[in-house]
Amino acid sequence: MSDKTILRALKGETLPTPPVWMMRQAGRYLPEYRATRAQAGDFLSLCYNSELAAEVTLQPIRRYGFDAAILFADILLLPQALGADLWFETGEGPRMSTVTSAEGLKTLKGKDDIHDTLAPVYETVRILSRELPKETTLIGFCGAPWTVATYMIAGRGSKDQAAAHALKDTDRETFAAIIDLLTDASIEYLSKQVEAGAEVVKIFDSWAGSLKGQDFTDFAVEPTRRMIAELKRRHPGLPIIAFPREAGEGYIGFAKATGADCVALDNSVTPEWAAANVQIDGCVQGNMDPRHMVTGGDELIEATRRVVQAFRNGPHIFNLGHGITPEANPDNVSLMVETIRNG
Repeated sequence: MSDKTILRALKGETLPTPPVWMMRQAGRYLPEYRATRAQAGDFLSLCYNSELAAEVTLQPIRRYGFDAAILFADILLLPQALGADLWFETGEGPRMSTVTSAEGLKTLKGKDDIHDTLAPVYETVRILSRELPKETTLIGFCGAPWTVATYMIAGRGSKDQAAAHALKDTDRETFAAIIDLLTDASIEYLSKQVEAGAEVVKIFDSWAGSLKGQDFTDFAVEPTRRMIAELKRRHPGLPIIAFPREAGEGYIGFAKATGADCVALDNSVTPEWAAANVQIDGCVQGNMDPRHMVTGGDELIEATRRVVQAFRNGPHIFNLGHGITPEANPDNVSLMVETIRNG
């Protein structure tokens, strides 16, 4: 049994103090991140500069002593590696060339042709596997096929994922082919991260909550199940975290349906509900509201203790319900970590 606390929790062990890390822990709320990003020039340049990407991954570990570091990259590097154009508009986020037809799909590369573009990401993982403290777990990741497809089809993020839903409903064959390509390519991408030194991988399905009924089964559950089955075949014992954000009732049974070792929870569900309905199947991760990282104070302490208390009887990794926001106060992160570890 590893002495790394996150690996122990992922194997189903209930620990007296939950391990902790944060989504987007390397990010704009940290002055040292902003300085390194300025040095890189822009966001994508930072993602593809292995030394600087490793540096920003290490920054929150040095500052807070988190139990895990998550590779600094972006979910849209994979579709870029498949041949989509990707750029970022200042203040507005990512923009992509769109794929909305069978003809457009044919212009993309195959799943085995992504690695030249993504080689700097694998190098970042190799650097981190050497430089992280021995007690710190290294997490690799990708976006889930549905979530990545929503950006590829619309060319940008949207609140309702309308363009992806429209293609799914009007040309299900083409939509399913996009999902299949992303599923296969994501397997190759994560597998290379594991070969480079990632000890855990996480699948981020940020827009899973907009899939309902059979669509949730077909395009959130099934691609995740396929990915996990193949990754575990290639890498026996690899722990995998799945994050079907805002799945609601869909969180129930998600671990069993997909084979995930841990289900990450957003903060639209209460920790008490999740303990009763999701943690019964194994490890959960989450799920404090990120706003407490902005507001701080006694509310932060109380919210932290509530999450710890709710999940105390089973395997749990403490995290936020979504990524920490740029306006968060770094001192509030320290307060959260101290509260988890010192009660």
